[in-house]
Amino acid sequence: MPTAARTYWLTTPCRIRRKDQSLRIERTEGSPVHIPITDVRDIVACEAVDINTAVISLLNQHRINVHFLSHYGDYAGSLLTSETSVSGQTVTAQVKLADDPATSLRIARAIVGSAAANIRRVVDRKLLARPMTVLEASIAEATTREELMGAEGTFRRSAWAVLDTRLPEWLQLGGRSRRPPLNSGNAFISYVNGIVYARVLSAVRLTPLHSGIAFLHSTMERQRHSLVLDLAEVFKPLFAERLLLRLAGRGQLKPTHFDMDVNQAMLSETGRKLVVQTVRDELAVTIQHRALGRNVAYDELLYLEALQLTRTCLEGKPYKPFRIWW
Repeated sequence: MPTAARTYWLTTPCRIRRKDQSLRIERTEGSPVHIPITDVRDIVACEAVDINTAVISLLNQHRINVHFLSHYGDYAGSLLTSETSVSGQTVTAQVKLADDPATSLRIARAIVGSAAANIRRVVDRKLLARPMTVLEASIAEATTREELMGAEGTFRRSAWAVLDTRLPEWLQLGGRSRRPPLNSGNAFISYVNGIVYARVLSAVRLTPLHSGIAFLHSTMERQRHSLVLDLAEVFKPLFAERLLLRLAGRGQLKPTHFDMDVNQAMLSETGRKLVVQTVRDELAVTIQHRALGRNVAYDELLYLEALQLTRTCLEGKPYKPFRIWW
């Protein structure tokens, strides 16, 4: 994965302006920050950002994408560069696999199985043993993507119920809710899931894959990159549920980190900064990769996953989605 530049996270409202070959970040409070364009891999904006055409031109020249999250943590969209690494040969192979019912379903089954295995490992392996067994049987019997996603939803509801038993009452999910989240626990998970989606999109854009051609989710899903939805499924537990349990267990996450209203909740400004910093730190954590025999950062795992799917498309190698092994 390219390492010459890094991701910049914008956690307060700001303006981005161009100064020669640098970005000038202007905030209401504090002095402007100048960032050499060569130091930027991509940008994740967690607050309102004002960008003009001069900045867009510079970002496009250097193939730098900007991802935007809403107050609720939903993925709001991206400013993507016109040039990508997409190759006709890879896309043709990707379409061929996606259009083959047997192959597409096999990949979709693998994604659902690995995502569930990661949730179980993070939440509670013992209490989720039976739901996992039921899911595995359903995966084997499923003949459509809709059946797979239905079985996955049943497993996730069991997992969230078990997750609630490990959280203080004020952070319990009480079932998954989105757009907007109904409570603090859901607000946390939605926000982190939005970040994971943005990071996976950046990873996919570094490969020859087409982000709109998927195997589990509907291909070319409106307003979403379907393949990114596929790959993000297996990584969400590594960050969302796992970090929620960690911060709750350490007492680092507090009610003051959330803004509550009638039937909706979202992270406060201090809450967003805490969550973003936590995810940033986690993305930089390294582990010994079993196949590569070297240390890799969590952030690189996303890129390696996209590369593995690229090899599946081009070389026909079986796709084995990421599973937490440590």
